[in-house]
Amino acid sequence: MTQAPEETGRLPRASGVSIAYRRRPGKGPTIVFLGGFRSDMSGSKAGALDAYCAARGQAFLRLDYQGHGESDGAFEDGTVGLWADDAIAAIDALTTGALILVGSSMGGWIMLEAALARTGRVRALIGIAPAPDFTEDLIWGAMDEPARLVLETQGRVEETSDYDGASFPITRALIEDGRTRLRLRAPIPFAGPVRLLHGQRDPDVPWQRSLLLAERLASEDVRCLFIKDGDHRLSRPADLDLLAHTLDELLG
Repeated sequence: MTQAPEETGRLPRASGVSIAYRRRPGKGPTIVFLGGFRSDMSGSKAGALDAYCAARGQAFLRLDYQGHGESDGAFEDGTVGLWADDAIAAIDALTTGALILVGSSMGGWIMLEAALARTGRVRALIGIAPAPDFTEDLIWGAMDEPARLVLETQGRVEETSDYDGASFPITRALIEDGRTRLRLRAPIPFAGPVRLLHGQRDPDVPWQRSLLLAERLASEDVRCLFIKDGDHRLSRPADLDLLAHTLDELLG
């Protein structure tokens, strides 16, 4: 099969910044990859999905939210709501027809926001260590009182990444915005197929979060696949093979 060339571009946003995207034309449904917090569209999962879609002639879209990767904007100005709006804008402008959303970590939350905003188009969801509500439960919930006081009075605290040692800000706006869109406190009215892949040695998002998400989803077609020795990223060759097999099953 002749592979359609991947297109690269930038999508203007209302704030005046633009977000970077890569799009591969092909048959539907379009696979849309939604990356995680401080991640970008050049990572191994996004690359593996692009190769998978190229081999099948499947349409594929990946993007960098504002303040991430190749996109404009400052990371500290971002919130889950802003980044979800970026994803929905890209879906609206750059895809047509049915969609399968693949969300990694924070992208699993953004995946839910997009699915609920575009219910008529989203056929299925795949969450990879999905992290809805992480700002409240995994960031705010883990902060001690002195850090909370700094965040509330100064508007930000600095955290250090366990992956690259870099410091990054957690802002009061990130936490407050997250509280307006918490999803694990009530039923989630998505009725399509959902597959949740989660490593049981994930140090960042406990695998039990996928069980809670499965419970909250209205769909009766929800399956959790746990990888006992899997970490948060799930980017080893065997993990990427599992992701491909999961898509095979959904695409038929």
